[in-house]
Formats: sequence, structure tokens, C-alpha cells
Amino acid sequence: MAESSSNNVEPRPIKRLNEALINRIAAGEVNSLSPIIHRPASALKELIENSLDAGSTSIKITVKDGGLKLLQIQDNGHGIRKGDLPILAERFTTSKITSFSDLSRIATYGFRGEALASMSHVAKLSVTTKTKTDGHAWKATYSDGILVPAKPGQTADPKPSAGNDGTIITIEDLFYNTPTRLSALRSSSEEYARILDVVTKYAIHNSKVSFQCKKAGSSSPEVTTPPNATIPQAIKLLYGHTVANELLYVSVDPSTGTNTTAATGKADAPHPDDSMDVDEDEDQDEDEDKDEGPTKDTAKSWKAEVHFTNANYQAKKTNFLLFINHRLVESPRMKRAVESVYISILPKGASPFVYLSLQVHPKNVDVNVHPTKREVHFLDEDKITDRICSAMQATLAKQATSRSFETQTLLTKHLSLKPTAAAATPRILSSAKGKERAVDLDEETQVAQVAPSTSKQKIYPHYKVRTNLADRTLDSMFPVVNPSQLGDGGSTMQKTRNPNQSQTQTKAQTQMQTQSSSEVTGGRSREIKESECFLTSVLNLRKEVVGGKNRHRQLQEIFEKHTFVGIVDLEKCLAIIQHSTDLYVVNYAAVAEELFYQLGLRQFGDLSRLKLEPPPQLHELLEIAVEVEDTSSTRLSKEQIVEKIHDILVTRREMLAEYFSFDISEDGRVLSLPLLLRDYIPNLDNLPSFLMRLGPQVDWTSETECFETFFRELAYFYAPLTFPSDTSTANDDDEAKAEAKAKEKENAAEKWQIQHVLFPAMRRYLVPPKSLLDRDVVQVASLPDLYKVFERC
Repeated sequence: MAESSSNNVEPRPIKRLNEALINRIAAGEVNSLSPIIHRPASALKELIENSLDAGSTSIKITVKDGGLKLLQIQDNGHGIRKGDLPILAERFTTSKITSFSDLSRIATYGFRGEALASMSHVAKLSVTTKTKTDGHAWKATYSDGILVPAKPGQTADPKPSAGNDGTIITIEDLFYNTPTRLSALRSSSEEYARILDVVTKYAIHNSKVSFQCKKAGSSSPEVTTPPNATIPQAIKLLYGHTVANELLYVSVDPSTGTNTTAATGKADAPHPDDSMDVDEDEDQDEDEDKDEGPTKDTAKSWKAEVHFTNANYQAKKTNFLLFINHRLVESPRMKRAVESVYISILPKGASPFVYLSLQVHPKNVDVNVHPTKREVHFLDEDKITDRICSAMQATLAKQATSRSFETQTLLTKHLSLKPTAAAATPRILSSAKGKERAVDLDEETQVAQVAPSTSKQKIYPHYKVRTNLADRTLDSMFPVVNPSQLGDGGSTMQKTRNPNQSQTQTKAQTQMQTQSSSEVTGGRSREIKESECFLTSVLNLRKEVVGGKNRHRQLQEIFEKHTFVGIVDLEKCLAIIQHSTDLYVVNYAAVAEELFYQLGLRQFGDLSRLKLEPPPQLHELLEIAVEVEDTSSTRLSKEQIVEKIHDILVTRREMLAEYFSFDISEDGRVLSLPLLLRDYIPNLDNLPSFLMRLGPQVDWTSETECFETFFRELAYFYAPLTFPSDTSTANDDDEAKAEAKAKEKENAAEKWQIQHVLFPAMRRYLVPPKSLLDRDVVQVASLPDLYKVFERC
């Protein structure tokens, strides 16, 4: 706002307008009977404008219940004379104009004298004011436009009060006597958001004035700005770095053309011209007319200053701040014109931030066309709008080469492109800011290589990934022993199981020895290569996995680039992984089952062997499994079921050995099991159940179905299912503690195996299907969404 009205200037006297002038003002309105106070934000707008008219440099606002219970504004302006207080809240009493001709050169926000009168009719209004010459402040209370006693038994005259220079206007119980209007308002939080929006817009345009807005009882303000700031500084403070860092500035006028600078550059954009104050002296207008030369028509002069974002900023909704002659107004036509500038620049659905301050000669502006002064009309509106939009478009065109794309190579820095693959590297565009930015040319590879730059690109906190799968973890620095390598030489493993389990089970898992076609060299796990196979059935099954419609590429990227966070629940088989800025809960048992099925198909005919020493009897293992099963649905006895499954497996032992590395001797001993993943040993407690399910669950009559169902059953056997331990057999506390300690060690070994063997294999070999998204992979947190939640709090 203009600074010509300082605290040293005496306030103008408030006068009643004559009836003829009142009628002429009312005749010029669209609807003179429309209420100008229809919500707390509109009342605050009128109060802020009054404070700015009074030459204030500091405005403090206090709000309670969205402004319905309390709306208070305090300024340090020149105050109100004591003699003017009796008519302060009457209609058509103002210090801004005295004749109808004053409207043609109005330089203040208010001029009709209706705002305080309207407030006094729908709320409890009190005013505390002090001028520079007064020794103390005066406090007055109003109702229905007239002075009323503050308390029963007192007079209605203004009372002496303590106070600083300026005015404090307090509105309480807004719309208390108009329940229909009160019920039409929304929640107090939404009304408070509207109040903050009004304060923010006026704080940006009047950046030389200090603004503060807070809730009643709160120690910290929601909006606060320092005095004597620039408009770019105010935008940065109120709208954040995201907007301020991408601001452009252009100044447009009909005679000098355009001047453009970046708002983030060294030179700050000038503050809007304060030449609007032409009503200090009525003779000033006559002096201007005398100074007009033959080549300049002052009445048609105008000036526009625009702060707007470049193509790097994209918002969901257009933020358009329009001030015409320092008055906050709305213009749908100008807004549509400004949005059309960005049609060819921003993608569909993206919108810009635009602050436009337009100054037109007061003679060409009609401010009396709307009851709330929300809209104004001025001459040559279309021409001026076209000129401003053209200047913005030209400025944006100059900035086209500096469009930046945020790239992040944290997750892919372990990948490198060969020097010969220059054609596959992204183009590097040079920008006006001295940075080098990369444009990704291949979306499928999703590997962007950015040229080295002297200055780092800024990545906002809610898009930063704070983990790196290439970093060493703490437990990897300790010599953790793989459960499959306990014992002498690391080739055998002694399992500790429930001492009450059967003797056959114990024999079946007392010793295991793994044997592979190729050994581990240099401490590195060997790559699992796809075996050579000419069977059409197997090739079709592999094709369904790799190129089928059920493949989910985004889920595959999550597993390929994930970072293991930890196991949530060992019994429920739940773990947490991180990909980029998202956290996922994974049912690793279900995912592992799919992984082992694919590993079985991948190594068909060339599987490694897991030898069992001493080899257990197949018949005994089947008896253990069938004994606990419910066989009431079949006519066969349990002995007949055992014999039938035993015959199926023994008669097909040559095929099982050739295709699946599943060796069974002639006398019915299980010599070895197929080893799907090196260093991963399945839970052999489930071996009897696995052997029993091979009978009814595998389709032995069809080649394709046989291979598929067998590998499904084998994958189910390999899946890391954990069952609750039964400690009811413990006889004393010592025995219970020993079992608990053993179980704890066993769980620790299983967790290590899941983290260091299973999940790395998923990262390397898994091709996840869409079915895993149903319930086995669930996103539980996203960093950008969490930032939004914290911002609302």
C-alpha cells in the first residue's frame, strides 16, 4: 500500500455523505442491497483495507473458532479522532470521499462507509483507538450502527482506555442474530483457512507491512512476515521455496516494453509503484493534466508487474493473485488468459503460480461495480490483458532451455554404462543457472546418467531416499555362520528338534550334505543359470512366467531395487522392505513360494542335490504324515493310502531322479532331495508332509501338469513357514529355559537365512505375478504422503 500516509499525518475527519451522493453510489452498484459481510474472511478483508488506508506498518490479527467467536485486528496507523467515534459505525460515513467526482481518482480501499456499519448489525463491535496527539486511547462499543454502553448502567460515550497509537477493532459472536447465515457457513477450520488465504495475499502485495495472524491462545502465529521485505521474499516465506525458486519477473507498460529478471537472481524485483495516492490534494490532478505532453496521455497509461513460475513448477490448481490499483480483485477473464499462456508449456492437469499487480490510471477504473469491491472494471481491459500475456509468453520462451528434471541415482549408482554406449546416455542440457540437467531418453531402462556438475541439484526432503542397498549393514560385519554350515568343516548341520518327536524324523534330519555341480569360489554365491531344455512343456511354463500377462513390471522393479528393513513377525511370515520413498509389508512365505517355483523351472533337469545321511525310509515318513491326517473322506485305510503313495513314487523314481534330482533307492529310501537355492535349507520337519502330498496333489497323467504341480509342491515345501512351538511338555523351569534358548537360536538362524539368502535371491531371480498384490505385498507408508499429513498437523 502507499507509504505517503504515515503515522505523522493527522487522520481525516469522518463525515456523513449527503443523500444525493449516497443514491448515486448505490445506483452504480450491481446490487446495492447485497451484504458485504457474508463470512469472517470478508469482514477481515474490510478491516485489513481500513488498516492499510490508515498508513499502518504492522497489522496483527487474532482469530477464534474461524472468526465466528472472535476476530480482532490491531494496527499502528494514525487512529481515529475521538469526535468521529459517535458516527463511526453509521452507514455512509467516511473520510475517503466528499463528492462523486472523488470516485474517479479514488486511491483508498474503502469509500462507501458501510463495512463497520454492516459488522455492527451482525456482531458485537468494539473499537479502541489512539491518535498521535491523544494522551490516551478511547474505547467505544457499537450495536446496530450506534454507540451502546459496554456494560449495563454505563453511558454509551467512548471511555478512556490504555492503548498504543493505532486502532484495535474487535468483532465477537459474528452472525449471532442471523442463524440462517450462521448455519450456511462451514466448519471453523475451513473459515480459518479462508482467513489465512486473505492475509497471505495482502501480505504478499503489501510486503513493506508486517503481518501476523494467529489463533486466540496460541503462542506461535500461523502467518508472519517481516517489515520492509520484497515481494519475492514474501512469496518465498508464505508459499515456500518450491514456488520462490522457480519465479520469473516481468514488468509491462505501453511505452517502454518489457523488462524481465529472475526473481531468484541478484536484483530483487521492484515493489509495486505507489503512485496511486493522488487524493492527497485535489490540485494534484490538475497539475498532472498540465504536465501532460503531446506524446504521452497520462489517462491511458498503465503498468503491470508480474511474478510467475516457469515450466519447472507444477501445481494441481492455479494460484492467481490479482491486484488492480492495489485492490485484491477477481477477474475470471484475466485468469483464463493467463492459464492459456501455460497450455503449451505445462502438462495436462498442471497449473502455475501467478502474482499480477496492475496499476491503471484511476480515471479509467470503476471501483463501484460490486458491493464487496471484489470486481472492478477498467478501460482497454482486453488490450492490456493481451499485452501482459504476450510478455509472459516471451519470458517463458526464453527460459525453455533451462527446464530441469530432478534425477536421483542413489538406487542405481551401482549400475554403470559402458563408455562405448554413448548413444544410450541422456542428453545434457545447459541451463541459465549454471547447472547441468539430464533428460531421460529411455524410460524402459530407467537408468539415468548425469554428467558431473559443480553444484548439486536440490532434492526436496520428501523425495529423498535415505537408504542404499549397496551399503554394508551392521550384522554383515560379523562372521555369522550359515545354519547349513554348522559342524565340522561346514559341510554338515546338526538340527536341534523337539526331543519327543519320532525316531524316524530325527534320523531323517540328523545329517545333511549339499552337493552341487559347481562349487562356490572366492566366497561369492554362484549364479543360477537357466538349464538347457528342449521339452515343449517346460519351455511353455517358463514363457508363462517371464512373458505372461500376469507379470507385473512395477512390482518386479520394487523387488529388484528394494532394501530389506526387517522381519516384523516370524510366525506370520511378515517382513518390511523399502523401495524409493515407500515402505511395503511383504508376506515372504508367499513370495518365496513363487520364487522357488520359478527356480525349479529355471534349473529343470540340472538341479543340485541335498543328500540325506543316513537316508530315511520313505514308507516310515509317509506313515508319520498320514497318521495325523483326517482320512474319513476316503474309503481307503491309512495303510492302503501309505502303500499307494509309496508305489507311485518308487515306480517313478527314475523320472524323479532325471528331471528333479529326487533320488529314491530300490528298497524305498530317500537318498536326496532337489536343492533349489544354495545355502538355503528347507525345514525338514515338513518332509513327511511333502512326500505324502506328492501322491494326490501331483497330476502324474499329463506332462505339463505333472511338471507344474510337482514344482508347486516342491516350492510349498521350501517356503519358510514357521509354526508356533509347543512348550507344554517341559517338566521344569530349567528344561523350559533350555528349550526357549534353543528356539531363540533357531529363530536367529532362520532370520539370518531369510535376510541374507532368501531376499537377495528375490532381488535377483523373482519375476513377481500380479496375484501377489492382492494380499502379499501391501504398501504401508509413503514419505511424500507422510509429509502432507505432518503439514496438516
